[in-house]
Amino acid sequence: MKIGSLPLEGHTILAPLAGVTHLPFRRIVKACGVSLVCSEMVSAKGLLYNSAKTETLLWSTRDEKPLSVQIFGADAHAMTYAAEKIAHRGEVDIIDINFGCSVRKVVKTGAGVALMKDLENARRILQAVRKVLTIPLTIKIRSGWDTSGQQAIDIASMAQDCGVDAITLHPRTAVQGFRGCADWDLIRRLKQHLSIPVIGNGDIVTAHDGIRMMEKTGCDAVMVGRAAMRNPYIFSQIDALAAGKEMTCPTRAEQFSLMRNLVDACVDGFGEVPACRMMRSRLVWFVKGWDGCSHFRKAITGITSRHQALDLIDTYEQQLCAINNSNGDCPG
Repeated sequence: MKIGSLPLEGHTILAPLAGVTHLPFRRIVKACGVSLVCSEMVSAKGLLYNSAKTETLLWSTRDEKPLSVQIFGADAHAMTYAAEKIAHRGEVDIIDINFGCSVRKVVKTGAGVALMKDLENARRILQAVRKVLTIPLTIKIRSGWDTSGQQAIDIASMAQDCGVDAITLHPRTAVQGFRGCADWDLIRRLKQHLSIPVIGNGDIVTAHDGIRMMEKTGCDAVMVGRAAMRNPYIFSQIDALAAGKEMTCPTRAEQFSLMRNLVDACVDGFGEVPACRMMRSRLVWFVKGWDGCSHFRKAITGITSRHQALDLIDTYEQQLCAINNSNGDCPG
């Protein structure tokens, strides 16, 4: 598929997740076969006011390309400034605008999903941003503020008219958050309504879910967020199934290697102390449901160094191998 002038090799996209889709994690996921990675949400006003913390969200390396950076805000001037500043760095392939965040502190500023109630301001922002960009522009939306989905169709139609190159739909309402079920039928309706690519998002837990979404809705690609935190290989698995190939699952050894790579990447990127604080909650993503995972989860809550984190990973891998050896099935 293509988003504007940008061709993508597959049909999978990493969703923007605050506190999760930083550079180290994006590089891990890219190595696992995703077609396109997305940054965490970047505050347009943070860039306008030269926030050092906001700037760190723009760290990038060539091996993660193509890269989409998602910005949020409710002021056309700030959004235009942010989009132009990011594009001029030359490291970004797509600018995405958030129309879907339902977190209260974002909504109360008029940004995120609040823009879906303000069509005129949404239009001002899209027209202004489109005018200063030569790279593709996309938006990510929700169903809207009620279950009809009409706000999604209205916003998407307006966005297409403003020159937006693709739209991602997470078909839950503003008040649902991540609760309840995503209404995949709304993705189907939106795809039938638009001529630009539609990307489906929501309730993709396994690779087979991604295929079901594409088959049921006709969407051009799927965006996966939370499921990728546990299984970054889900993207290559979806693309394999979409190509009619056999889906392969990572070995336990590959999963442990992934954990070590994430520790090293985060320590190198953020420093040892901040990275270790982060790993206390991040490493549990990969081990949910494994034998002895509760002991490992408890042990990593106290890590303070790279060496300690890697040692605990090594020890846990050896323990699992011993368990499987006793059953005649040590993972390779």
